[in-house]
Amino acid sequence: MMSTPFYATVQVPSELEEKALALLRSAHESGKIRKGTNETTKAVERGTAKLVFVALDVQPPEVVAHLPLLCDDKKIPCVFVSTKKKVGEAAGLDVGAAAACVTEVANKDALTEIANTLLSLRSKK
Repeated sequence: MMSTPFYATVQVPSELEEKALALLRSAHESGKIRKGTNETTKAVERGTAKLVFVALDVQPPEVVAHLPLLCDDKKIPCVFVSTKKKVGEAAGLDVGAAAACVTEVANKDALTEIANTLLSLRSKK
């Protein structure tokens, strides 16, 4: 039986998920992303990640469970995406990705809007 990871308790509206994935797609075009759990973890630890994406359907969830905590510690916004497939596609992959992050963005306003929305969602919890 699949259990819900502890970090999935913050519901991300589909509109916000799509905005965030659009930001990941545009950052991919300029090559300013990291793909996969290991690369994402390194970017967060180094402080180069601007926005982190974590898929909710990762099995076992322990593979990515450290990322939301690490993001909190480093004050980096973290958005939960419904599937690995969506994260992978937005990152330019033919396969799913458990995690990804944007390291540079051209549209800083979009990043700020997403980060602020995520913050307000968490504070309502």
